[in-house]
Amino acid sequence: GSHFWLSPKVLRFSGSYLASARLPRVVQPTLNRLAAQAQGSFSVVVLDEREVVIVARSVALQEPDLQASSLGPPQRAGATSRVLAYGLHLGARLPAHATSTGRVLLAALDRQALAAWMKTHVLYRLTPYTVTDAKAFRAVLAQVRAEDHCLAHEEHELGVHALAVPIRNAQGRTVAALNVVTGAHRLTPAAVAGHWLPLLQDAALEVRSLL
Repeated sequence: GSHFWLSPKVLRFSGSYLASARLPRVVQPTLNRLAAQAQGSFSVVVLDEREVVIVARSVALQEPDLQASSLGPPQRAGATSRVLAYGLHLGARLPAHATSTGRVLLAALDRQALAAWMKTHVLYRLTPYTVTDAKAFRAVLAQVRAEDHCLAHEEHELGVHALAVPIRNAQGRTVAALNVVTGAHRLTPAAVAGHWLPLLQDAALEVRSLL
């Protein structure tokens, strides 16, 4: 008499969104291509208050566990697979301040909107590496804004490393963020500059004219 729970009918809401929203439909083929090409876990997210929401993601959740010398796509067949990052499913909500995608989207806010966001949201700690100081966090966002991408190491979850870039529409407004979650040995400075960052930027440019 005093307990209740959600039934599968609640999925009608998310199903209606995914069926009608333009963004997930536009980016899904690109995400699938990226996953097949680079064997990482790719997602597109949008900002919703203090969280980011995954609205599209690549089909594959696993990637080969490669040697530290690998800079880009897998070089060795038959590698052991492992799942990266807990809860990276469609519709998952993650804290914006501690994720690569969240920082990309926050960095795109104008000064007034960012000030309002900072005033009403706590930068709570998730791992020993989470930036929780407001001044330091603003400096991080300034760097993201200047470099037009964000690299986050173990700030949301230990062992999780991610690189994100903004997705802009034809008018130049940031509407979402695209990221890859992979192992630390695949996100070395050389790998980011020479492989992952161009890969993500080209993908974001690919869908820009469709938004």
